[in-house]
Amino acid sequence: MEYETNYIDPNIKLSLFTGKIFKTEVMFENHMLVWFIAGETKIIQAAGTYIFGAGDIFLIPRNQLTTVINYPKNGQAHQAVAMHLTKEKLEDFYSRFKPEGKSQPLQQVYKFEKHPLLESCFASLIPYFKLGTTLPPAIAGIKIDEAISILRNIDQSVDGLLANFEEPGKIDLTHFMEQHYMFNMPLDKFGYLCGRSLATFRRDFEKIYHTTPQKWLTEKRLHLAHYQIAEQKRKPNHVYLETGFENLSHFSYAFKKHFGYPPQVLAVKAN
Repeated sequence: MEYETNYIDPNIKLSLFTGKIFKTEVMFENHMLVWFIAGETKIIQAAGTYIFGAGDIFLIPRNQLTTVINYPKNGQAHQAVAMHLTKEKLEDFYSRFKPEGKSQPLQQVYKFEKHPLLESCFASLIPYFKLGTTLPPAIAGIKIDEAISILRNIDQSVDGLLANFEEPGKIDLTHFMEQHYMFNMPLDKFGYLCGRSLATFRRDFEKIYHTTPQKWLTEKRLHLAHYQIAEQKRKPNHVYLETGFENLSHFSYAFKKHFGYPPQVLAVKAN
């Protein structure tokens, strides 16, 4: 099995990927606190691209369209421990501890520079994974509380993210789509993040762009890929992963159909 996930609690897991490359596009329903043990991962969001390696600890905000690309590194498979910081757990935590500053949905990925307290918190979970046993609920709750408390101690601005429990409201559709078109997500996810039902999203989209979301998304992704190959000298087998296509063959077919030549020909000319 190339990808394996082991849970010691519904909100605490160890992920192991032994293949060459693993890509997924997700919108996390919960904030994700990740301790990266081995391998390398690339996190792509509208706000930026982040690359993490062994020992890095980072927090991915919920309700953000995210592309995750995992690789082996230095002969070691991708391995990471992740905590789901659920809305219910955070509401319970902040009912007991007053948040610092104003609560607001901050969008960047937080990176914590191999902080010893966070490392110790995560490392204490490893014996449970090795034993193959579940974590007693009381201990799991304590460990998640510990992680949240350490995050707040390191960076008080994190309360602005963790203590905000609002759901996405209706926002400017044009601005959102221009920032997020490269994410290959179901249309209902786009609608949700724009504060619209699927039917309203389709109606508003076609009123603005005079075409269907599917056609517009494909063309935008193809033009982004063309730019990255022609101007940034990137290889097609790297570009398709980051421009919303499921696999290289589908990307090559769509590219040739739209531009009249395959991406490999453009790559040779560009180089």
